[in-house]
Amino acid sequence: MNFFKILLTLIFLLFSTASFSDNHKAASDVALSDEAKQMLEELDEDEVPLNDPFAGNEGSAGGAAGANISEEEQEDEMSLYKFKLAGLISGKDSSYISLVNSSGEVISVTLGQYLGKIKLVDLRLNEAIFEKDDKKFIIIDFNNIIREADEY
Repeated sequence: MNFFKILLTLIFLLFSTASFSDNHKAASDVALSDEAKQMLEELDEDEVPLNDPFAGNEGSAGGAAGANISEEEQEDEMSLYKFKLAGLISGKDSSYISLVNSSGEVISVTLGQYLGKIKLVDLRLNEAIFEKDDKKFIIIDFNNIIREADEY
């Protein structure tokens, strides 16, 4: 007889605990959905940045020297002012640079190869040096600063 009392008490406690946890879970679901609604409302109210962070620097092609570019250079698709320096690889046998244009196309140029009217003549740790036909040099670095010099 004692066995049946204990068994019935355990069954009663088991079912009452299960029903309590179900009710508690339903109440927490309602609270979560209210919180979710509130979070969604807050997300709708967030301000959108004025510039697109994924657009890059398309508007500032050419860096600080962008205002001094001649019309001929602006129209030339292979002008250095239309590219950004993306990488330098220097080895014993050959050296390369990678340039990226505004549409994301990558062009690799080896030492001695021409990019339009200019020739890649030397590399430094953080810049590439091109020679123009008139024996002047154009230097581009990773900050997209392009400068012209008589010697390097």
